[in-house]
Amino acid sequence: MNDISGFSGVPSTTLADLLGRGQVMDAGIRPLWSPVPRVAGPAFTVRCPPGDNLMLHAAVHRAEPGSVLVVESGDMDHALAGGNVCAVAQRRGVAAIVADGLTRDLAEVREAGFPVYARGVIPVPGTKAAVAPLNGPVRCGGVTVRAGDIVVADEEGVVVTPAARRDEVLLTAEKKLAKEAAETLDQWEAAHRARIDTILREQGFTG
Repeated sequence: MNDISGFSGVPSTTLADLLGRGQVMDAGIRPLWSPVPRVAGPAFTVRCPPGDNLMLHAAVHRAEPGSVLVVESGDMDHALAGGNVCAVAQRRGVAAIVADGLTRDLAEVREAGFPVYARGVIPVPGTKAAVAPLNGPVRCGGVTVRAGDIVVADEEGVVVTPAARRDEVLLTAEKKLAKEAAETLDQWEAAHRARIDTILREQGFTG
């Protein structure tokens, strides 16, 4: 597995600035407990049809340590995973679960400190019958995610960096963060006001 450790120091906001709206999952995919640590890892993708969670449970035993399980489901009636599944994932080194669906046993997951991003919780479990390939392209939170894409998730949201752009995006992000760190608030305010005033002037605002 390629080293992507640098992404753990990059906020989702910085990546969103660089990648644009199309690589940011919608606001419904949220951390289920807080404060949640930022996680970054290559996507291990899973597709579960409505009402069934078999392939997520299979993925827990197959994903490499450091992976983020990204699940396409869309089911709002059944839980994809619960406390024991998350505990096993955590024990095996999975970094997080990001699911377009629901989970359960939130208190156990929160107590274990395992990051789960999903649309919410429901106490009803899904069935285990539908077999589907693992690591194919999935759609999660409105973003197409492929195996090996870099997923960064924090309290602001979830951003997906395509694997082919990994090095370019990380380098640009690190330069952006270094520039911001070297800038004082006074400098930022002066530049910001000049930019806003220019836009207002160009739009004919005279107030």
